[in-house]
Amino acid sequence: MPVIANGPHLYLNGTVGLDYFDEYFTYPEVVTALAAIDDDSELTVHLNSPGGYVDDGSSIRNAFAARAGTTTIVIEGMALSSASLIACGGDRVVMNPGSVYMIHEPMVSLLSANAARLRTALDEQAAFTTTFARVYAARSGKPEDEIRAMLAAETWFDPEAAVAAGFADSVGGKVIKIEATAKAFDYRAYAHAPKRLVALAKKKDWRLDGADTRAAASAAPRQTQESSMTDKERADALAAELDTLKAQMSASKDADKTATMAAELEALKAEKAKRENADAIMALDEAKGNEAQAKALADAGVTAEAAKAVLAAGKPVAIANGGPTPEDYAKARMSGGVPQPGGQPGAPADNGWAKVTARLNARVA
Repeated sequence: MPVIANGPHLYLNGTVGLDYFDEYFTYPEVVTALAAIDDDSELTVHLNSPGGYVDDGSSIRNAFAARAGTTTIVIEGMALSSASLIACGGDRVVMNPGSVYMIHEPMVSLLSANAARLRTALDEQAAFTTTFARVYAARSGKPEDEIRAMLAAETWFDPEAAVAAGFADSVGGKVIKIEATAKAFDYRAYAHAPKRLVALAKKKDWRLDGADTRAAASAAPRQTQESSMTDKERADALAAELDTLKAQMSASKDADKTATMAAELEALKAEKAKRENADAIMALDEAKGNEAQAKALADAGVTAEAAKAVLAAGKPVAIANGGPTPEDYAKARMSGGVPQPGGQPGAPADNGWAKVTARLNARVA
């Protein structure tokens, strides 16, 4: 699980913000976990993340900073991009041996941008950069101009360097072995990752199902998260994983292990089906020029046939079906109000989107 609360310890692992293809944690999930912890108590947050969306990262950082009790953030594996922003919310930051820390400028997505979007993108990126530069400056004690130069260069720190730069307070503490559960990471996704990490990723072929290669855009303001993996590569990876799991089940004589693998197999099949449906929707001729609405329909679980009918009508979902628009869906996602991948619960079902999805699919069934 990406968010685990265990007494005075909170474990955060995976991408910052919603991720359909890997473990992740969101601001609503973290706040829900914090609600069960005494605000005046001491809290240790164990962080291991390649980064993600800045709205979740900034909000989580502020939630930790607002606690009355002492919050210690222990970086177990990596705190990259927006995850390093989260670390700035701790009263004390500990870098465990072997961990890495990275800061860079947030990026703005210009997918399907019109002229107005192009004109405002620079201002948006500048605003985010200024905000985060001030957060890092306050944490490290360095001048804002020096922090801006670090952000522009994409700067990486090992534990000792992070302490020397003021981003962490100490190295060490209780070392937790996480190699068995932490995913390998393709450091080649970053422009200025340490050469030794890039070489290790290349040597061990950390890619596809072994790593999340989308972190190059991990500090982007809330937009469609970019992926360096093509649709075919993602589909091939899922198919290979399914075949491997089937072979393991056939060879296994352990009933419990077989049952676990069967559950994993069903989850993979569901993920594969969801991915194929989303790919089919985005490949529709009707989706051209209507990518935002097409993606919203795909995310909501609308079938490709139903999505085609809606897109062909040339009307927003709200007009055609009496339900929320893609913009409503995005707002609901920000507050945890839509079903999450991996079976995680969303907010109450009265937001209308589930009803719209069922109605759309029923119309072409």
